[in-house]
Amino acid sequence: MLVLVAPGQGAQTPGFLTPWLDLPGAADRLAAWSDAIGLDLVHYGTQADADAIRDTAVAQPLLVAAGLLSAAALGDISPGAVAGHSVGEITATAFAGVLSEEAALGFVRKRGLGMAEAAAVTPTGMAALLGGEPENVLPHLEKLGLTPANVNGAGQIVAAGTAEQLAALEADKPEGVRRVVALKVAGAFHTHHMAPAVAALDEAAKSLTIADPKVTYVSNADGRTVASGQEIVTRLVNQVSNPVRWDLCMETFKDLGATALVELCPGGTLTGLAKRAMPGVKTVALKTPADLDAARALIAEHASA
Repeated sequence: MLVLVAPGQGAQTPGFLTPWLDLPGAADRLAAWSDAIGLDLVHYGTQADADAIRDTAVAQPLLVAAGLLSAAALGDISPGAVAGHSVGEITATAFAGVLSEEAALGFVRKRGLGMAEAAAVTPTGMAALLGGEPENVLPHLEKLGLTPANVNGAGQIVAAGTAEQLAALEADKPEGVRRVVALKVAGAFHTHHMAPAVAALDEAAKSLTIADPKVTYVSNADGRTVASGQEIVTRLVNQVSNPVRWDLCMETFKDLGATALVELCPGGTLTGLAKRAMPGVKTVALKTPADLDAARALIAEHASA
């Protein structure tokens, strides 16, 4: 069984969309989306520097657009399940047919702007803890006033909080943690710091045209499969101030019988986690169009099965 997944914020790098624009129709689609949401996705995906695409209001639409471009390049595929990490969940909703591509991009534009505004109130950020056991890491984060914003599994938890709290974490690592790595994000996402963005997204959701998913949809709130499009959008709204449980998503993938996983552009992070937490599952990360043939071969193999 094939799972299609979309990465979250922090996966973007300068110029990462450049090779994708050589694919037939890709530049036109990106230009049309840019006009629709009032953001030059072509510029930010090909010419902007790391600081520019670190901006939450830019990074989030850019990632959803990249995921949709790479999904379209795969052709007509029917995975057994779809899921997304953080903002990648909006990519998953569009692929699953819950939202149209245009609606998903409009929604993520409002999400990025709302979260950027919330992040500007207090200097905050996120850091990945590599190593350590949850029973040691989680109480330590609580002691420092930090939130386990992403529980990713495979020995990785992402902490979020103020700049001072993250500095204290760097100076006082939990037992078993080898490294604390600052993430390329501009706020403490999936924490109470993002509460102001929830109200804005809730209002934006009222005007969306919503359908039930056409494929099995795994929610990153708790790893559950969700069959109601309305519930999926409600979860998207609440997600910005609540932790991502990617560890539970991967448990669900295994329970569903996953044997292969393809990660949309800019892939790498989620396939890395899958290799450690889902041994035996074949993976392909779409980083550039050069990865498409390997992904198509894996998809064809599992379609035949």
